[in-house]
Amino acid sequence: MNQTFYLIKRILGYEDMTKEDILKLRDTAEQTRVQFKERVTRDNKYDVSCEMVAQSNSRGGMIVVGIDDKTGRINPLSFVEVQETTSLLGSLASEGVVPQILLDIENVQMEGGVIVVATVKQGRSKPYRDSKGIVWVKQGVDKRKVFDNAELIAMLMENGQMHPDSMPVNGTSIKDLDENTLRDYLLNRFRSDFERQQMSVIELRHRSLEEIADVLNQTPEGVLKNNGLIMKDGTLTVAALMLMGRNPQRWLPAFTVRCVSFVGNSIGGTEFRDKSGNDADGNAVHLYNYIISFLTRNLRKKQVEKDFNSLGELEVSIASLSEIVTNGILHRSYVIEAPLRVFIFDNRIEIHSPGLLPEGVSMESIKHGASVPRNKLLFNHGINLLPYTGAGSGITRALKFTPDIKFVNDDTLNEFIVIVDRRDVGETDDKSDRDNDRDDRDKYLNQNDLGETNKKQSDRDDRDKEVGVTHIAYKALDGTQKDVIQFCSIPRSAREILEHIGYSYHPTNINKFIKPLLEHGFIEMTEPEKPNSKKQKYRKVRKE
Repeated sequence: MNQTFYLIKRILGYEDMTKEDILKLRDTAEQTRVQFKERVTRDNKYDVSCEMVAQSNSRGGMIVVGIDDKTGRINPLSFVEVQETTSLLGSLASEGVVPQILLDIENVQMEGGVIVVATVKQGRSKPYRDSKGIVWVKQGVDKRKVFDNAELIAMLMENGQMHPDSMPVNGTSIKDLDENTLRDYLLNRFRSDFERQQMSVIELRHRSLEEIADVLNQTPEGVLKNNGLIMKDGTLTVAALMLMGRNPQRWLPAFTVRCVSFVGNSIGGTEFRDKSGNDADGNAVHLYNYIISFLTRNLRKKQVEKDFNSLGELEVSIASLSEIVTNGILHRSYVIEAPLRVFIFDNRIEIHSPGLLPEGVSMESIKHGASVPRNKLLFNHGINLLPYTGAGSGITRALKFTPDIKFVNDDTLNEFIVIVDRRDVGETDDKSDRDNDRDDRDKYLNQNDLGETNKKQSDRDDRDKEVGVTHIAYKALDGTQKDVIQFCSIPRSAREILEHIGYSYHPTNINKFIKPLLEHGFIEMTEPEKPNSKKQKYRKVRKE
């Protein structure tokens, strides 16, 4: 074990240091958590107090008095100097650091005198300031001032003094929530209440929000207030806006996603297969669906069975991708104003989530199911809209399906990065993935003549009822059909759907690509009583 690392661990254990320990510390020179001072006097006491502040705001450390920080020369303190130094260090810990800190001081006997070691533990009341009100943090062997509000908020978050997702977003109200997403939230959040009253959740999806809330003897706004998603004055929290907002980027423009599929393996590449556009904006549900749709249409598929119509296997487990994407949305820092970034390279996938792992969480611990939610409100209520259990097992499940996932806690970029290697699934041609999917879909349609099948839908339904046949399962759909379903997480017109999958707006294409999904219950009309309405849109149906 590295000797320096062993000595640093003593910060927590207060193990007695020896002469040999001091010599080994000296030989490794100064580092982030070890600072040398030949003497502490009234002339340099302010600088020493700033070092205490920086270590308290970071991960703790040691100030070793009696070693020249420039040359490493050991210059032990005399008996009188030891008394003066320990007294001055104690005074700085109580008066030069705000709020004051507790200091552990140890005297180590050396030839010719004593080395004084002051141990500073990582603080629990961050941010700490010096006597002038300045906040310092460690940066390598040096320290720096903190002026960025986001960094100060991050320190408050570590202590549980602030939760950005519970902060109000001025100028918002319940009118800024997407009605369909809010309906889904209420139905999933109170599913057991409806079931106890023997009410069908499927039937309730066609009721108004007010009718659904009446069953709960509350208004929709009252329900959200009681659950902490709306402030008492009716202002939305960040969590409510991100989970259910109709257009959250109007107020929170940075909290979106950016997806890029590169040609090659360099982030500096200038040739792209696919890039996200404005449709990458939206609430958490839409962002999740958008990312999954982006990944599935850009990753390769391998035919694992001889039957042409069998479902292709995605080169990376969709279950793993789902867990990673959900974690990125829920656990990203909502203090750092930056998008969640998803990159596809020829040899790997990278998902960059703003913010490092929360304090006290390591990359090893998350592999074993450790769960310390950064955004508690978002995490607690997102379970009613996004696919996760809330038990902290998401990464564990992702590793089960894809064992070689890599995690990087990047201090420089202030990002948590998940890297997934792409499996070699054989050669692909030069056409885009969307063109390949379109060719496969056209062959499938030509063979099965879905248009003709739709004309016989009534007869088939009657036959199905008699023999107990079930309709097409979601897993049997091709990638483009799934893309349409996810695209309709937000209500879309027929024109928008067809343009999204690369086809012209024409009745023939509506019959081929929209009606089958409508008939099989994967999407539904927003105005079912007026099927030919010019305002008609289609939205995804949440399967029970």
